[in-house]
Amino acid sequence: MKLTVVSNTGKEAVIAVLGPGDFFGEGCLAGQTLRMSTATALSECSIVRLEKQSVVAALPKDPAFAELLLSYLLARSIRIEGDLVDQLFNSSEKRLARALLLLANFGKEGRPEKIIPKISQETLAEMIGTTRSRVSFFMNKFRKLGFIKYNGTVEVHSSLLNVVLHESSKDVAPVHGDLI
Repeated sequence: MKLTVVSNTGKEAVIAVLGPGDFFGEGCLAGQTLRMSTATALSECSIVRLEKQSVVAALPKDPAFAELLLSYLLARSIRIEGDLVDQLFNSSEKRLARALLLLANFGKEGRPEKIIPKISQETLAEMIGTTRSRVSFFMNKFRKLGFIKYNGTVEVHSSLLNVVLHESSKDVAPVHGDLI
């Protein structure tokens, strides 16, 4: 699933890409009556609708569920803060590298995904606030440097993290090793 917002001028931005086990629409728990974003399936998926009253009632009765939801909401808040800092201070090249690493679940519990689910360059551009042509340029650059394999699907190499940690990929030598 992708969550998008549209500006008054019609510009669309992807604010989140969700995977299995993720929540959306949780703003209603805090009294949000109007959703700011639109959820769109990127692939075949199943969605479970939870009624606000059921969730509110389950929180004091089911500590495991309460902990799961709280952990998810805190992690999402931290992610959104990171996205904001990324947008304010980093180049589009670094933002793309970070987005690819996040889509591959790099840094999350468990083993990162080697192959990112199919996602278009247009969606990547909407995620990082740049044009599709810039995404294409950086994807080709990352491929030439050995940071990714890209042929319809994207395989992310752990060395892509070097782009996020350094000023730009021109300053980073490719690191050969396992794909994440």
